[in-house]
Amino acid sequence: MKIGVLCYPTYGGSGVIATELGKALALRGHEIHFISYSQPVRLDMFSDNLRYHEVPVMDYPLFEYIPYETELTSKLVEVVRFEKLDLVHVHYAIPHASVAYMARQILISEGRYVPFVTTLHGTDITLVGRDASFIPVVTFAINESDAVTAVSQSLKDTTLHSFNIKKDIVVIPNFIDLKRFSKKPREHFRKAIAPLNERLICHTSNFRKVKRVQDVVKVFLKLQETIPSKLLLIGDGPERASIERECRECEVAENIRFLGKQDAIEEILSVCDLFILPSETESFGLAALEAMACQLPVISTESGGIPELNIHGVTGYNCRVGDIDDMVKHASMILSDENTFQNFRSNALEQAKKFDISIIAPMYEKMYQKVLELTINN
Repeated sequence: MKIGVLCYPTYGGSGVIATELGKALALRGHEIHFISYSQPVRLDMFSDNLRYHEVPVMDYPLFEYIPYETELTSKLVEVVRFEKLDLVHVHYAIPHASVAYMARQILISEGRYVPFVTTLHGTDITLVGRDASFIPVVTFAINESDAVTAVSQSLKDTTLHSFNIKKDIVVIPNFIDLKRFSKKPREHFRKAIAPLNERLICHTSNFRKVKRVQDVVKVFLKLQETIPSKLLLIGDGPERASIERECRECEVAENIRFLGKQDAIEEILSVCDLFILPSETESFGLAALEAMACQLPVISTESGGIPELNIHGVTGYNCRVGDIDDMVKHASMILSDENTFQNFRSNALEQAKKFDISIIAPMYEKMYQKVLELTINN
């Protein structure tokens, strides 16, 4: 199949999943065409089956805001025509689903129907999509999709509750490549960070308010009172500067490290002992899955789709949003007893294996084939 992919090219979960899926499908023999305003950050491999098409962004004085949606539509039509794409897969409803619809209508006027699949990732539904100015467009574009997927049952339920959706939504969870995300022997790295064999606590995110990174710091400060430990904060974003200032003022500032954005995050996860994800909401929790694949137990909130991934009392614990004391209690339970710790590590890995890309990619292939068959029959 020749498949066009619309996604955001950033470090966000939707862009990561879109890129990793495209790479996996290319290895399985499909021809994948990424279309975005810059090359996706995870598009780091060369393959004859992978192509990238940059959308030129016009800077024209007439427009107060750049008409990216229009430019993306034109570029998509161009790529479909020239590359003879069979199908388009759009990740994140805004604006990609409406772009795909418009492109499909243009191509219909030329006598060709190119179906599109929409994957809902989270904030396109739970945050941005709920803005009253977007609701009519998001609802229409989802209903006009040839197929719709959501990354968790929780996100599917939220979508059906928040929008007047007539289209069936299929749950296909996020995934990881276990060939990449696995515990690596990096003891020299661990000794450099924790020379006294302190426990290493970590968190990774885009440092936005919804991630509640301050809660990670609060949990760590209480936890290290009884368990010698250090905190590694991975990522960057709007909340980082203020959190960094707060950490510098605490008595154990030397035990907190801000590592910024990291490409080889599995190298860091491999030396850590516990992952904390205290988000206000998560549609799935991809960062937690990456940690679990590297054998890290997870302390998370019970919001959104996280409980579908992090099994309470098995791979970690799910707590109420903002319940610092409960997070500390459960983190201590895992880290203070070696047998308990090893059991949780083993369970985390076994759970992560269920989400390997070798299992998930065929689900998308099956959906693509079904969509194409329906297109031909209609």
